[in-house]
Amino acid sequence: MLLLRTDPLAPDRDIIRVAVDALRRDGIVAAPTETVYGLFTHAQSDEGCAKVFKAKGRPPDNPLIVHVDSVEMAEAVGYIPDELVDVLRRVWPGPITVVVRSRGVVSRCVTAGLDTVAVRAPAHPIPLALIRELEAPIAGPSANKAGRPSPTTAAHVVEDLDGEVDVIIDGGPTFLGVESTIIDVTKKPPVLLRPGPFTVEELEKYFGHIEVPPVARGLAEADVALAPGMKYRHYAPSTPLIIIHFDLKEAAKDLKTRGVRVAVLCAMGRCADADAVIQMGADLYEVAKNLYKSLRDLDRLGVDVGLVPAIEEMGLGLAVMNRLRKAAGHREARNIQDLLRALPNKQ
Repeated sequence: MLLLRTDPLAPDRDIIRVAVDALRRDGIVAAPTETVYGLFTHAQSDEGCAKVFKAKGRPPDNPLIVHVDSVEMAEAVGYIPDELVDVLRRVWPGPITVVVRSRGVVSRCVTAGLDTVAVRAPAHPIPLALIRELEAPIAGPSANKAGRPSPTTAAHVVEDLDGEVDVIIDGGPTFLGVESTIIDVTKKPPVLLRPGPFTVEELEKYFGHIEVPPVARGLAEADVALAPGMKYRHYAPSTPLIIIHFDLKEAAKDLKTRGVRVAVLCAMGRCADADAVIQMGADLYEVAKNLYKSLRDLDRLGVDVGLVPAIEEMGLGLAVMNRLRKAAGHREARNIQDLLRALPNKQ
């Protein structure tokens, strides 16, 4: 495994060539995007795609996202509705993925055998350089073991996938910290499949009304995964996590009196005394950027449970709550009784 460091804003051409050589040989490459680190392979490589699924331990019915450098490349991969071509030119490159009908040119492993394909153009120089040097789209999920918190640094990738990746490009921490927004544009109105940095409020300026089903809020699991993040538990630390909808201080104090070792993940000024405290950020942007690092840090503290305050589900808050609900395994408490029921092993 090669670990190669480069400036994220001006990628070293030689490093890009080394990584692309691995992609051409059906290898897998971990690299940053503006959202999280991705685990990439040539989008047309059955062998490379199989390696991605094996390295992650990913269920085979969970499709990957195809990354392109332009709307033109996206049109070669899937059927982009005529009315959306100009829209995509305005929102790409950026953290928004569209699900469209597939043209069948990428590996069926990538699409998990579906007749749709998820496509986006990343707003990060490193993956764009990989795509342009390869002269073909790349496909990948986040570069972590399935179910674990997504990686926002190369160190997180090494922590999960050391020895299972051909090349890791260390481009420093990612810019945004949560995965791209995904919408299904085969439906009218378009349906939000996974919230992300591109908020519903912003989406509706370009795409019109967006339907937001319970699965997008993290309140339910999909029967069929049309895109990543829909069907299985994701983003989860090993330490049990509970989302608190009432006074965080009251919750932490009650558990401490019961002898439960508690860590509090503080967000936007909401905090409490506990055995350990993790500062996620003073505003929503910082909370999103630090979310996965905070979940990984939680596992290093040796506590019984983590408590995190609920976030208002507006703007970027919808994406943060979606990730928290999946990370918590839907453990949420609106009062002390809920909290006690949510405790692992009924402590």
